Amino acid sequence: MTRLFLIIAVIGAFVIGATQLTAQASAADWSTYDEAEFMMAQKKGKTIVVDVYADWCPTCRAQAPILDELRAEKQSDDVLFVKVNFDDEKAFLRANRIPRQSTVLVFKGMDEVARSIAQTNRTRLRSVVLGAL
Repeated sequence: MTRLFLIIAVIGAFVIGATQLTAQASAADWSTYDEAEFMMAQKKGKTIVVDVYADWCPTCRAQAPILDELRAEKQSDDVLFVKVNFDDEKAFLRANRIPRQSTVLVFKGMDEVARSIAQTNRTRLRSVVLGAL
């Protein structure tokens, strides 16, 4: 019984570690919000997908794989994927009237063309983002 528990614990630790590495790798593919870079992309007329997240937010964690999937599908020089930390970027939140974390925005140049708040349904979240791209 003890040996079985030990085997299950080792497998569980391996799975959790692999999941965390995958999440870190996919998060690394996103740009971290930088005001100057964001404004430059807007002026160039780029499409910008913004993920307003917080590390402590369970809804954000549920959205992350869906948004990572979209980013992998829609990689392009004309589309910028940006993560905005809810706890750190208060000026961005005020400027864009964002009341909470787990908000996803899509801009075309200077114009916001889509917004989703706390959506974790894969089909609906994909529809909002893809409909704006």
